This record gives sequence, structure tokens and C-alpha cells, in this order.
Amino acid sequence: MQVVAAAGMNRWSWGNAGNASKWDKSGPHRGRLMMLLLWIILFSSLCRMVDGQMKLSPETVQQWAVSFGKEIAALSTRYSGSKLLQKKYKDVEGMVKIEEVDGKELVKKFAEEMEEMLGRKMKSVKRLAEAAEDADLYHEYNETLKFEYFNSMLINSVDAAGNSMSLGGEFPLEQNEHFNKLPVNTKLSNIQVPTNVYNRDPAILNGAYMSEALNDVFIENFQKDPTLTWQYFGSATGFFRLYPGIQWIPDENGVVTFDCRNRNWYIQAATSPKDVVIVVDVSGSMKGLRLTIAKHTINTILDTLGENDFVNIIAYSDYVRYVEPCFKGTLVQADLDNREHFKLLVEGLHVKGEGKVKKAMKESFKILNEAAALGQGSLCNQAIMLITDGAMEDFQDVFEEFNWPERRVRVFTYLIGREVTFAENVKWIACNNKGYYTHVSTLADVQENVMEYLHVLSRPMVINHDHDIIWTEAYMDTVLPSTTKLFNTQAQSLLLMTSVAMPVFSKKKETLSHGILLGVVGTDVALKELMRLVSRYKLGVHGYGYLLTNNGYILSHPDLRPLYKEGKKLKPKPNYNSVDLAEVEWEDTEEKLRTAMVKGETGMMSLDVRASVDKGTRVIFLKNDYFYTVINETPFSLGIVLTRGYGQFIFTGNVSVEEGLHDLMAPDLTIANEWTYCETDIDPAHRKLSQLQAVVRYLTGKEPDLECDMQLLQQTLFDAVVTAPMEAYWTALMLNTSGMEEGIETAFLGTRSGLLRFQRYAGIEKRTAKSFLTSTDIENLFTLDHFPVWYRRASEFPAGQFLYYMPRQETRAGRIVIATTAVTVTVGKKTAIAGAIGVQMTLDVIESKFWAIAAQPNDTDCSDTDGVCPLRCDSFDIACYVIDNNGFVLISKQQSDAARFFGEVDGSVMTTLIRMGMFKRVSLFDYQAMCKMNSHSVSSARPLLSPFYGLASGLKWFLSNFLLFLLEFNICGFWHTEHFADASAHKKRGDILQPCDTEYPSFLYEPSVKETNSVIKCGRCQKMFVVQQIPESNLLMLVVQADCDCSRQYPPLTMEPKEVKYNASVKCDRMRSQKIRRRPESCHAYHPQENANDCGGASIMSLSASLFFTCLSFMALVSW
Repeated sequence: MQVVAAAGMNRWSWGNAGNASKWDKSGPHRGRLMMLLLWIILFSSLCRMVDGQMKLSPETVQQWAVSFGKEIAALSTRYSGSKLLQKKYKDVEGMVKIEEVDGKELVKKFAEEMEEMLGRKMKSVKRLAEAAEDADLYHEYNETLKFEYFNSMLINSVDAAGNSMSLGGEFPLEQNEHFNKLPVNTKLSNIQVPTNVYNRDPAILNGAYMSEALNDVFIENFQKDPTLTWQYFGSATGFFRLYPGIQWIPDENGVVTFDCRNRNWYIQAATSPKDVVIVVDVSGSMKGLRLTIAKHTINTILDTLGENDFVNIIAYSDYVRYVEPCFKGTLVQADLDNREHFKLLVEGLHVKGEGKVKKAMKESFKILNEAAALGQGSLCNQAIMLITDGAMEDFQDVFEEFNWPERRVRVFTYLIGREVTFAENVKWIACNNKGYYTHVSTLADVQENVMEYLHVLSRPMVINHDHDIIWTEAYMDTVLPSTTKLFNTQAQSLLLMTSVAMPVFSKKKETLSHGILLGVVGTDVALKELMRLVSRYKLGVHGYGYLLTNNGYILSHPDLRPLYKEGKKLKPKPNYNSVDLAEVEWEDTEEKLRTAMVKGETGMMSLDVRASVDKGTRVIFLKNDYFYTVINETPFSLGIVLTRGYGQFIFTGNVSVEEGLHDLMAPDLTIANEWTYCETDIDPAHRKLSQLQAVVRYLTGKEPDLECDMQLLQQTLFDAVVTAPMEAYWTALMLNTSGMEEGIETAFLGTRSGLLRFQRYAGIEKRTAKSFLTSTDIENLFTLDHFPVWYRRASEFPAGQFLYYMPRQETRAGRIVIATTAVTVTVGKKTAIAGAIGVQMTLDVIESKFWAIAAQPNDTDCSDTDGVCPLRCDSFDIACYVIDNNGFVLISKQQSDAARFFGEVDGSVMTTLIRMGMFKRVSLFDYQAMCKMNSHSVSSARPLLSPFYGLASGLKWFLSNFLLFLLEFNICGFWHTEHFADASAHKKRGDILQPCDTEYPSFLYEPSVKETNSVIKCGRCQKMFVVQQIPESNLLMLVVQADCDCSRQYPPLTMEPKEVKYNASVKCDRMRSQKIRRRPESCHAYHPQENANDCGGASIMSLSASLFFTCLSFMALVSW
């Protein structure tokens, strides 16, 4: 063997060292001596090499791993007190009872509580609708009415002279905990009017006066159900009455764009589900402003659709083409994702050729007829929206063939531009097909004119006086001023809300056949409040609850991420409320769970899942049991998840209130403030109480009327008593300053009841992790959404065995390590996790211990060592690492490696470990990702050919946008912007993010492989490495030959997500696919008494001469 030979030669050389001095003295032999010394040096180095490869001793590495494991286990055990806590729970095992959680009963109980809660909201809305209709019945419309109402934009404002503004006045506001700490007035409502609606219009004044009657009902509702949030009445005329009253904040331009008639709750309540085909004229005559108005009209129509509606868009000129060719001949669900997709495509429309509407109308009828015949679409209202600047053809035969005499499909027409030559033709189409005709000559006309179709579709429901209660899809309230704060302080999955709404009709007999919709009343339900009813402690460490709509979309789920980061700002994703259950519970590949829940069934099923913790960086394998049922009187279904082994059993203990209360009031103890131990939202006097304060006041008899969860209180008291000795243990350690190691910062423990204790061993000025376990450290606290990360990770390992990890880069301050372990209770053959305990320390603490161990002294006896001896991790040609079970580096010579994935540090070794089976790569999927838009999807703008052209284009861009701003206020009537619209689009879309699907890897250590070593061939050199498991931990020790660079042959392994690319065919199939959904039960598409003759008329515009010539001048300026 070469190493032996080398060693033998080495011994021989030193054995003849005595003669060397003689040769040296002899003079002539000096050259030979030098040669001999060179051979000695050469063979000394060869003793460390085998075929150019270093020989590392696995036995030495194993000794290091055992020693290091004992050191850190002793350190973690001592400063956490884990053995003491486990003993305390062991001592009380005779007093506790362990039961198996009955998932079926649990989901049924939660659903009944939700049904009761939502039922109270529906009753409140019904009272509002009745009051509004009665108020209108007894109100006589007065064209000259003078009435001062509280305008939410003008309240508490004064003019230059210090006098209250008109429609303003003094309106007391007080900060209220129940309304996200906003200043509100709980004694009065007030009114918001959009900027584009005249706030003293007679219709507004009459509506405001009539709806004053709602004030008493708002207050009465709030008294009957103190959990109510915002209550409101959205008028068909555009004003919005809101209770409690608030100060409405305009945008940075002083404009209020919010129009209640655009909101989903208004549109869904006002109309039944509908199939809509939008037909737009893109012939040559539609150029310039007409096309701009047409695009805006399409987008506004799209905004009036919801997930119970279906849509497609056809563009026509000489020929008919689908805006999205993939959707040819079909209807697609009008969810947010599809609506935004259509809007992007509409932006790319260009004009060309002659307009021939006949073929387009035929195609539209075919789509609608086929959908009805196949049982697709909404199976309710059907409508065609024709957007054109004129219709010259004779198309009566089309209607005779497809729509007469039943007139099942309504046709709404929008005449674009100032030209009225073809007005009669376009109006005739609408009036003979139970639709409505409008003339849209400016951008400012679009909103009001599009809204007319909703009133027409609502006629059958209004005439029949059917008060259908609707529940909206999940949405995010981006209107209220507190929303941006909530983005940064709430769990993303709990930011959303739903609304319950009901239409309000005119009951006056003289207007019955007209079917007049007065507006819509409603109230919001924060999904966070709904999910509070799903008690987290009953579901266990990995358990959770979730809510689903009738369309299979997520209302609430801990893995729902509706926000994304753009720069430093958090923004809602374009498709945040159309995330399907199959995209979150993606292991349900056959969609059996989704199908059962959408159908409103009750049942259970099991799935093996790859779950992730710590924001997707770490994977765990779980066996989940899903229990689900429908929530009656709503379109929603509830599901809960119990994890085998973790959520399967729950234990209960029993102590006296006196004993438990004493320990509950300890200064080192808190409880989960987002959980509901006691209901503090019913009595306004309780709203400022924390959950711990409420529990103490209830148990001491100071607040006997509080409604509390007695099972949770009992368990919390029991945990407080069992964990009480930890306070004295930690305090004694802290006071023993001479025996306290520097860098040990915080000891902590948590129990299933949401109880948290911690001891700061170091003052805040000395702590590296200053935010750990503070209110901002959401990841490490008990929340409504999840158990702490350290608790969830501890449950992966046997009780008593510590798990070590570094928190993610963005969530930690400095180089810190968390060591955590589970604590269990066993009764008979049943074991339940009682809690987790751990210690947070600086990385320096374990680093110093590692470097002290991983270095053999120079006087080491190497006689029995086969390899490098003495072996030292501080040698320049040796690299040593400690990594965790997911492959993340804790210790390395290079401090910057800490918390990095090891595959990025050394791709060759990580690749070999995966190949050898010591680590396995696990693919995870993210169907809520955001990716940069591909370059080919960015419109190709005209290049800047010269500095002059660049200046001209910039000026034209400015003027065009300025004039479009003027157009919003109906100043200019015609314009040509298509020359530079693309340049603007190019600039805005360059770095835009869009929804996408991604695949990303996670890596997991295979614990059955305790140790391994191998040689990696890398071209001219070979690299040896030894890997050894560190006993009683989740850590591995790696010793690697550092002088052989393998980066060319083995590139770094990264955990970067990769976008899943779909070819055109697959992408189209995915977009067209119609998933199973449960249709709304009611449909109002027809009523024989409907007055179809009320089908619209032309609007009259006026324009001042000076402004007209101003526009002409601007247009001439930008046309060169």
C-alpha cells in the first residue's frame, strides 16, 4: 500500500538522519544531502495522500461528533431545563386523561358555531333592507330638496374663514379597538360620494334624506350583535352610507375613486349569475380615443363580474377573432385571474379593416347556446355586450335565427364616440332584445353607462321581490386607511374578509314593472373572526382549519398568501382571491377532497403530504386526516386537518382555580393573545383587555359575565402549575453569574394550551436576538394561524432530543441558534405532545465548542491512525462544517456560510450525499408564486431613432397622459394616442411580476445513514470527505479536503424556485378547464311583467369653446 510504503520510507529517512551530519561535514556529499532532504519532504507529504487524494480518518471525525454532541446536548439541557420539565409532566401522568380527537364531531361543532355567527349577520342585513324599503315607500321625491348630510370627506373641515364646510360640520370621532383602532362615530353613520358624482345632485340628496332612517337600525344591530363590523347601504345613485361614521381619506390627488356600485357585494346582490360575451368593434373607424373608450368600457364590464359569472371577449372587423384564442367557442369563469388576463389582452387590441358585426353576433349566440345546451356556464342570465361606433348591416335575421321570439339572450349596446349617425340602429338592437342602449362619448361616461345593464338584469328579481342573501368571495379591504398597517402586522391568510349583502327594492306600485333597484345593504365579516371559532389547541401542532367557497376557492387557509412584495411595499396579488383548494392542498392530485367539499358533502379522507415549515425552506412528511362539512345557509364549506401522531390525541389535566391562578399570574408567563380564551368583543368595556387580563378577571370573579372556553382555561391552568418550577430553575441559573456562559440569551417553553414562558438570561443591550419572542416576532409566537416554528420543528423529533437550527436570514437579527425539544405525556399506550422547550443562544457559543473539539493536538499518538494525523479543522487544506438535517450550514470557517444551504457552499459534496442516499431531494410546488413577466410578453415599442425623436416621444407621452386626465373630466372629445401608448406600456411592464407556478427543492437527511465517506474525482485532483451524524441531534459533521476545487464539474446546488413552464397546448387546457363547482341556488332571469321598452337613450354632451380649442391645439402639437 502506498501510504505504508511512504510511511516506511519516512521512517527510514529519519532513521538515517544521524549519518546526514557526517555527509554534511564531508563536503563532497553536500549535494546528496540536499536531495535526500527533498525526498524526505516529498514522502512526508505523500503520507497524507493516496493517488493525489487526502486520507481522512472516519474514526477521528466520529470521536469529534460524539464529543460535540455531548457538549451541545449538555449545554441545551442545562439552560433550557428540559429534563426538569419532562419530569414534571411525568409526575402528573397519573392525573391526566388522554383522549383521541373526534374529527367528525369537531368539524360539525365548529360549523354549527359558524352558522350561528353568520346567521346573526344575515338577520342584521335583513333588518336594514326592510328599513330602507319602508323609508323609500313613504318618501316623496323632491327635485328641489335642500338637505345637509354628513359627507365623510368634509366632516370636521373648515374653510379659509374658519367656518365649517358645507356638508361637513362637527362630527365627533373616537378611536375604537373593534374597528382596527380607527377613529369612528358609533352614534352616527355618514355618507361617501365618489368624486365623479355631484354631491348635491337631487337624487343624492333625496337618497341621503331617505336613508337617514337607517341610523337607528345600524345602532340597534350593533347592540344586538356587538361582533358586527361595518354596516352599509350602497345606493344605486352612487352614494355610500357607512356605519360607524368615519373620516374618508382621499388619495394623494385628492380624489375618491371608491364607488360602492363597483364592489363585488353590490354587483352580486343586484343581479343573478350571468354569462356574458363582450363583442368589440376594432375596425379602422375605432381608432384613437374611440378605441381607448372601448377598452375602458370592456374593463369596466369585467369589473362587474364575479366568480359565479362566465365571460368571453370577441373582437371583430373584416373577420371575427377571440381576444384569447385559447378560449375559442367557450365561456370561462370570470374569476379575478381570468379578468386580469383579459384586461392585459384588451390593452393589445389594434384597429384595422371594416366593421362587420353580423358574423360576431352569430358567433356570440353560438357560444351562449352551446353553453346552455351542455349545462355549462351560469345556467342563468345570458347577455351580449356590443361595443361599437356604428352598425350598418341588416342583422335582423341573426336575431330571428338565434334569439326571437323568446329573447333569452339580452343584448346591451354601447355606442362609442360623438357620432350619432348610427344611434338608431344600435339602439334598435338593444330594445328588440330586452337590453339597454347607451351612448358613451367620453371616458367619464363609461362608469355610469356600464352600470345600467346591472339595473336591467335586476328587474326580474326586483319585480318578483326576491330578497336573495348573497355571500361574496374573499376580498381585501384596500379602501380603509388602516389596511396598509394590517398588511405588515397580520398573518397574510387572515387579512381577507367576506360580505353578506341583500338588494333593496322600490315597493311603490307605480314603478313595479320598471323593477327599480334602490341599492344594496350589507355588512363585512372578517375571516379572522370566523376562524377564531376553530380552536387551535384542539387541532394540535400541525393541525389547522380552512374555509372554501362553492367555486372551490380558498376563503381562509394558513398557506394562503394573498400579498407579494414590490420593492419595499406589500401589495395584493392579481389573483389573490381565486386561489383554488387544489393549488394549496396540491397533494390531492385527483381533487377528491376539493370535489367533495364543493358539492357540500360531509365526510373525511386521508392524505400523505409534504408540508413545509419556516416559509417553505424545510420539508416534513405528514399523514393528514381531513374532516369537512358544509356551513348551512351559506355557499361555504369548512375543513379541519388533524395530523396523525401530533393531532391525534389531546390530554387534559385538572387543578384548582386558586392554585392555577397563582401560577398564571407569574411575570414570565403569557398566553396566545390571538386565541379566544374569553370572548372580549361582545362587551365594549372588555375590548381593551388582553386575553390574559380577561382570563384573570374572569377567574377572580371581577368579570363573571365573560364568555370563556372552560376546557381551554382548565388546560391552561394545569400547564401553568406544571411549568411553574421552571421560573425558579431559570432564575437560579441567571443569578449564578460565575457559572453562566456568555451568549446564552433566552430560555423558553410553550404548551398546547398556548401558554408561553421565557427567561431572558441577558439584558437587551447584550442580546443579539433583540426581537426574539417579542410581539413583532410572529413566527415564534402562538397565533391564530400557527404554532411557533420552534414548537412545530421540535415535534419532528423524539422527546428529549434537541433540534438545532438558525432562523431564516430575513427573520433573525444576527448569528443566533435555536435549540428545541418536545415534551410528552404518556398514559397507557397513548402519547400526546404536551409542549416544547428550548434555548436561544448566539452561534458563537457552539462555534467555540466545535473548534476546540475539532483539532487534534500536535502530540497526538498517530501510530494507529490510518490517515492524516494530527487532523485539525483549522488547517488550510481542511474544511469542516456542521449542517442541519435540511442541509443548512451552522458552522463553517467562513462566517458568511452560516444559514446558507450547503449545496451552494460545496455542490460536489452535496451532490454526492444525495447520490449516496444520505440526503434526498424533495420537490415542492408553489401555485401562488409571482414571476417576472417574460420579455416576449412586453409590447415592442417603437425604438428611439434619434435624440430629437426621444425628446418628441417624451413630450407626446406627457401630453397624451395629461389630455387623458382632462378627458376624465369630459374636456376633450377626440384624440390619437396609439402612436405612443406602446412606449408607455413598455416602460411600465418591463419588470412587472405576474402570477405563476414554481417548483422548488427541499432537502432532508435520511437518519438511517449514520456515517459515510467517499472520494470525488474532479479532473486532475480528487476530494475526500467524511460525514458523521452528531448523536442526539439533527446535526451532521462534515470534514472535507479543501485543496481540490470541483466547482467546474459540480456547480452549486441552489434552492431557488424555478418557474414551471407549460407548452401552449397544456397551458390552454389548464386555462379552459372547468372545475367542479356548486352553482348558486337562485336565478332570476325572466319576469313576464318586465317593462322591456325602458331600453335607454342618447346622452347629451356640452363642451365650452375655449376648452374645445385647447384640446385642438394640444392634439396638433403632438401629431407632428
